Amino acid sequence: PGELPRVAVIANPTKVDDGEGRRAWLKRASAEAGFGPPLWLETTVDDPGTGQAREAGRSGAAAVFVYGGDGTVRAVATGLSGTDVPIALIPAGTGNLLARNLNIPVIFPDAAATIGFTGRVRHIDVGRAEVDVSGADVAPRRETFLVMAGLGFDAEVMASVEPKLKRTFGWWAYVVAGARLVRGRQTKVALYLDGRPPMHRRIRSVVVGNCGELTGGIRLLPDAQVDDGWLDVVAVSPRNVVGWAAVTASVLSGSRRGHPLVERYRCRRVEIRAEKPLHMQLDGDPAGRARVLRVDIDRLALSVKVRD
Repeated sequence: PGELPRVAVIANPTKVDDGEGRRAWLKRASAEAGFGPPLWLETTVDDPGTGQAREAGRSGAAAVFVYGGDGTVRAVATGLSGTDVPIALIPAGTGNLLARNLNIPVIFPDAAATIGFTGRVRHIDVGRAEVDVSGADVAPRRETFLVMAGLGFDAEVMASVEPKLKRTFGWWAYVVAGARLVRGRQTKVALYLDGRPPMHRRIRSVVVGNCGELTGGIRLLPDAQVDDGWLDVVAVSPRNVVGWAAVTASVLSGSRRGHPLVERYRCRRVEIRAEKPLHMQLDGDPAGRARVLRVDIDRLALSVKVRD
């Protein structure tokens, strides 16, 4: 008989409590599923998962388990998109948004791990973002995202939340931060969709999504599908607290018709050009400030293990 197949585990030690215990648990789970002892790799401040993903791919891993939050998933996807090595999710973050959108359990790690060993492979799209800080950068920063990229209010909220608060209060930390920042000003932006002439808007936030569901089952982008080859864009433009109430009601209702303050678009490529640098977020992680965000879609570039 040949060697047993092996999986690799890329774990974020800041998200995984009792690392030794979890390592022993995954070793047992691998054996029960007919796999050899897993290769265990930890992320670091200097490398949040991309280098480890490439190492796991080179090792011949049958799948790469990502044990962490959406930021770790994003880093691993950067290393494995365009390959045939599937990732499997063991959610351990605050939002775990990709797992939610793929119907992977977010509070039962055993069930999530079982999907990694026995589930089917699904190919999903990958968002490619170009972050242009000045609006005229010679070499804009290239980033990957899987869930959503945002410019403006949503990113400002994420940047304002202390990691300690996030650990203590989870998603509620964002709600509290958002309430403090509601009274901010609109910003002039130009939206270029698929190379068409620009649309000029005054916005508080623009979100570009590869998939549409937030925590609590809220569908920010009701038509978004993770494998349809499209980007879904929403621009929100409330001017005051009353406007935010209308935006919230529109989003919670799941209405596809939108609202004067909630405009939705679909495209393959979008450029958002702001009059001043705005906060950015990628899959819920702050990504600094920039004046221009360009996004396109890499169709079916990542393999993910999902329920059979």
